[in-house]
Amino acid sequence: MKLTKSDITLCEKDALQDMLDSEKSLITLYATALYEGSSKNVRRNFADNMMGVAENQYTIFRQMASRGYYEAAPAKKDMIDQANDTFKKQQKTLKCAGKEN
Repeated sequence: MKLTKSDITLCEKDALQDMLDSEKSLITLYATALYEGSSKNVRRNFADNMMGVAENQYTIFRQMASRGYYEAAPAKKDMIDQANDTFKKQQKTLKCAGKEN
């Protein structure tokens, strides 16, 4: 079976999704490199590169959202309240654990 260009070419949505996934992976790799870096210059370089990748990721996300390919659902108030409660409980637990030492 012979493949044609249309068989192997990504549509716009798939190409943007692939780019977004790649940028997310790069951010993770740079974060790992950042906390493993052994000198200030190396760490600064990784941090600068990571921020550049984060900007690229956000640009791609905005392009996808503007085309209707990526819709972020707004958080419901009860979900926000629940997350806040969970955070406050964890924060209180950490404060109590710190006082025991």
